[in-house]
Amino acid sequence: MATATQTFHPTTSRAQGDINPWLVAIAVMSSTFMEVLDTTVVNVSLPHIAGSLSATTDEATWALTSYLVANAIILPMTGWLANFFGRKRLLLFSVIGFTASSFLCGLAPTLPLLIVFRCIQGACGGGLQPLSQAILMEVFPPQDRGKAMGFWGLGIVVAPMLGPVLGGWLTDSYSWRWVFYINVPIGVLAVFLTSIFVFDPPYIKRSAGKIDYWGMGYLALGISCLQIMLDKGHEEDWFGSNFIRTLCVFAILGLAAFIIRELTTEHPIVDLSVLKIRTYATGVFLMTVLGFVLYGSTVLIPLLLQTLLGYPALQAGIAMLPRGLGSFIAMPAVGALMSRVRPRYLLVCGIFLGSFAMWRLSHLNMDVGYWNFFWALIWQGVGMGLLFIPLTTITNDPIPLERMGNATSIFNLMRNIGASIGISIVQNIQARHAQIHTSTLSGNVNPSNLQAQGLVNGMKSMMMMQGGADPLTAQRMANGTIENIIRQQATIMAFNDVFWLLSIIFLGMLPLIFLMRPPRKKGGAVMMH
Repeated sequence: MATATQTFHPTTSRAQGDINPWLVAIAVMSSTFMEVLDTTVVNVSLPHIAGSLSATTDEATWALTSYLVANAIILPMTGWLANFFGRKRLLLFSVIGFTASSFLCGLAPTLPLLIVFRCIQGACGGGLQPLSQAILMEVFPPQDRGKAMGFWGLGIVVAPMLGPVLGGWLTDSYSWRWVFYINVPIGVLAVFLTSIFVFDPPYIKRSAGKIDYWGMGYLALGISCLQIMLDKGHEEDWFGSNFIRTLCVFAILGLAAFIIRELTTEHPIVDLSVLKIRTYATGVFLMTVLGFVLYGSTVLIPLLLQTLLGYPALQAGIAMLPRGLGSFIAMPAVGALMSRVRPRYLLVCGIFLGSFAMWRLSHLNMDVGYWNFFWALIWQGVGMGLLFIPLTTITNDPIPLERMGNATSIFNLMRNIGASIGISIVQNIQARHAQIHTSTLSGNVNPSNLQAQGLVNGMKSMMMMQGGADPLTAQRMANGTIENIIRQQATIMAFNDVFWLLSIIFLGMLPLIFLMRPPRKKGGAVMMH
């Protein structure tokens, strides 16, 4: 097997010698963008899927959960699978399987079949992100990896923003089935480009060791139970449910057994020893926190727009586009700056911008308008661009090339787990704080509060004079109006609390940046893949 120090000059590599690395980047990103888009594009179509397949909306959410579970199980095994089958072969199999299962999802006549096809789709898509990231880290020399990660980051950050908009438009204009059919032409293009431009590096060789079946089983048990628990916890009232408690026990046991197994077996399916590298371990933790904040706020803002401000689902998705616009502007610029500016400076600026955006959103009230969200989301998008590219580049820089596939698998897995934890926790905090604020505000509406009683009596008089209601009906209507005002104010206050918490979490990432070593500036000969 080739060592990490081997280099291959572009003019001497027959497989890759005449291929521009940006063509390779386009080839791998076409499939990755499609996979990331599918994590959010189905969300707005759930009511239509439920109605079409004679199911409830809660039952239809298993179409989302099944995809995430299968995706999370395969993702950490991608490095091992690439060594076992060959990276190009695995990438082609993944893209073909993802495309075919997308077509079958569109044809699904029943919800159980849709869930089965979504499991296949998630399993095939699980390896696309780490594979594409590993390939880009290899095909570009160290001094150009910032630009490569900027291109890769555009798909990873922008695709989840476009998902609700595209899904809403396809569902309203055609059918929910087109949310899946749209993947077919993209998948065919990705297969064509991958077969032409992507090649295996010389150190990717099939392992002669035994297959770690116990590790696979523990991983599948732990990750699947954890993902289902995080996805369904809010619906099931968390640990008030026996179902959630059981999942929690099996998740802990499965993950603990998996970690012990992988640290003691001779041929681990996931090489956890890579976490001994301080820079990499710190970067993985920071990316987990970044996934927590990014996806947590991605869920909160549309929820606020729809539940309080009355935005339809499609318009709520469109209102989120400024964040994608900010990232779209920032990422190419940050990729170019990576070779001129210390990455730590970019990370610090990104943290402050992300924290500032969340702080802006923590001062909302019921008179908030579109432009209040627009500028906060623009700043958050720019901040994500400043964070995502340097963090990805610095984290993976010290990893030897033959271990890159394994390292990117863990890196992407932890980002996804952070996202799932973030979505679950922010929803739970928002709901609990809304109850707390409702109780506090309601306690102020009592006979001893002259101002509150004056407001109630004024509403009662207005309804009697303008609506012609009798005193008893007017009293009930006035009380109902006050209750509605309290509910709205308590809800917006709860959203503000969560945004303030996310702002603090951003700032808490700052000290960890200085534990990471800066990336190499120059790379000599190009590491070919």
